[in-house]
Amino acid sequence: MTTNRIAFQGEPGAYSHEACRSARPQMDPLPCRTFEDVIEAVRAGEADLAMLPVENSTYGRVADIHHLLPESGLHIVDEAFVRVHISLLAVPGTRLVDVTDAMSHTVLLGQCRGFLRRHGIRPMTGGDTAGSAKDVAQRGIPSLAALAAPLAGEIYGLDRLADEIEDRQNNTTRFLIMSREPDFSRRADRMLTSFVFRVRNIPAALYKAMGGFATNGVNMTKLESYMVDGVFTATQFYADIEGHPGDANVRLAMDELSYFTSSLNVLGVYPADPLREAQRQAAD
Repeated sequence: MTTNRIAFQGEPGAYSHEACRSARPQMDPLPCRTFEDVIEAVRAGEADLAMLPVENSTYGRVADIHHLLPESGLHIVDEAFVRVHISLLAVPGTRLVDVTDAMSHTVLLGQCRGFLRRHGIRPMTGGDTAGSAKDVAQRGIPSLAALAAPLAGEIYGLDRLADEIEDRQNNTTRFLIMSREPDFSRRADRMLTSFVFRVRNIPAALYKAMGGFATNGVNMTKLESYMVDGVFTATQFYADIEGHPGDANVRLAMDELSYFTSSLNVLGVYPADPLREAQRQAAD
């Protein structure tokens, strides 16, 4: 049974909502209060897919997500890159000179410092971006604006007083699309494999585990560590590599990795978003 729904965290108009519309325009977005609620909506069959942000090019990884992914029971089936375009939104009829305060999530406020300073606008912390836009619409005060996606302005009937006001023009968030069932059968020019692992308690285990990727010519695009079980001695690693487990070199690298690990869990095998290569070329 399918629902044709894709779950995301936040109010309608959030950047996660924008990611849903961009990556799965044929599906109905389902807003959820927390990341845990997003995962549970898919597990319970209330939605077919989950849209989860994992990292931002300016602020790094999204807190808690890497802890949730391995325990979610879901599988990564796609990734989606979304450019974070920020608009200043206010009640209809407001002029830019009328605005004295701008509300948004703390992360977004930090991405617009230059614009706010130039216009003498005070930052005000809100619960999230789309929620701030909703709050501004409900209050109806011309002096109070919101910093959010243009989509939030459309949904809550706000005027866009200024667009693309972010300090960094390459600001991008990476999302993972997750499903109840894995899909290892797809093939594309560029495939990614994501997994988590814990190394065995032997000297230089991590160094030895990584050696197989180097000797087999497998490019590892991400390797992050985080503590588990609330103790400093238990460390789990999250990794993204280029390639498919069916590729000979990837298979050899993963076999070598498994020898030096106490646990290894493949989270998903999926095509790389075309914007990934565009970002890499821009960085070069």
